[in-house]
Amino acid sequence: MLVGVKSYSLGDAMSQFSPAVGSNTMILPILNGLRHIDLLTARFGAAQVLGGLANISAGLDAEGRVVQFWPNQMIVFGEINGSSSERTLALRSLLQGANIDARASETIMHDMWEKFVQLSTLAGITCLMRASIGDILAVPNGKEAIFRLFGECCAVATASGFEPRAPFIEFDRNLFTTPNSPLKASMLRDIERGSITEAEHILGDMANRARALGIDTPLLDLARAHVAAYEVGRQRAVG
Repeated sequence: MLVGVKSYSLGDAMSQFSPAVGSNTMILPILNGLRHIDLLTARFGAAQVLGGLANISAGLDAEGRVVQFWPNQMIVFGEINGSSSERTLALRSLLQGANIDARASETIMHDMWEKFVQLSTLAGITCLMRASIGDILAVPNGKEAIFRLFGECCAVATASGFEPRAPFIEFDRNLFTTPNSPLKASMLRDIERGSITEAEHILGDMANRARALGIDTPLLDLARAHVAAYEVGRQRAVG
């Protein structure tokens, strides 16, 4: 079972698909962040749930059409305990047979933590600045702000047992230093459209994990507060 919803819709989605979950059901969630793993395993059991992520940059245009902003597109998944299994190999074959770029991973939690770091950095800084990476790089101390936030998120991952690996660090350094980059988080695009965001599921969860670990994350906390204040205003506007 493939679960691909925004985090704020997960509760309703679980209630809707719960009757279809049997003892042999494999649940593959493709959601941002990590908190949904705890919610799914609490409801359906750890044996039912895989870890998973999608590497794709896409959103909705003004007419509600899906637009892909970057050419990357991959689904990565695996057993949460890091083992290799017949079911993940079978799933890989199924997806690849449908011309989906899919990869089974024995380090899926590490993969998910790295994406969590990347997304928290991208969402935090672009929402806080209300600007793309390229525009942030073009202003005084913009690059320094990006990498202060990146460092805070990396520290949380490391303290959680998932220190970001060298290839990831190199990739993100290039990602966050590309001049004139139009890259911005989907969270910022949601703000620009006046929509609800996943801020608490991403920024809030990362900040909460930092507090539990005793890690100081001032820039992350500010970004969280910034988007939370937007949500207060948005909720007031919609009544």
